[in-house]
Amino acid sequence: MSKILQILEIGSPILRQNSAIIANTTDPQLDDLIVDLIATADAANGVGIAAPQVAATVRLFIVASRPSPRYPQAPTMEPTAMINPQIIDRSGDLVAGWEGCLSVPGTRGLVMRDRAIEVRYLTRHGELVQQELTDFIARIFQHELDHLDGILFPDRVSNLTDLITEAEYLKLAFDN
Repeated sequence: MSKILQILEIGSPILRQNSAIIANTTDPQLDDLIVDLIATADAANGVGIAAPQVAATVRLFIVASRPSPRYPQAPTMEPTAMINPQIIDRSGDLVAGWEGCLSVPGTRGLVMRDRAIEVRYLTRHGELVQQELTDFIARIFQHELDHLDGILFPDRVSNLTDLITEAEYLKLAFDN
């Protein structure tokens, strides 16, 4: 049975730590964490969540894009656990996009990210996956990977005028 975990917020020193590589992908506790992360992201209307956001400093995150009140135009995909994820190639085609974070509530920031990336990760069943991700899914991956390295999206905002409230972001999203 899944549990909804407490999400750490900006200011917690755990969010600024580098996460450890997961050596044993068959550990039952890892599968429990994956189930709990998926439930926690769903309950919080998140499109992704990284293990450090729930105080587990291991290299694991969930990408779970779907339309929600926070991201009304998000594409739909099955929640996917990504263990020991890496970016192995970047398009170099940088695009600006508004990002939010469950650990930085009430705030959005305009962040530059690669439009397309080639990634590698292990699934929850220990299978190695290598694939190209684009657009919103690539953005989620890059955002969550930052969490594993102790980086939060405001660190990537180049101009403080590009930080806005969630309410202002929703006005922008629905007015366009």
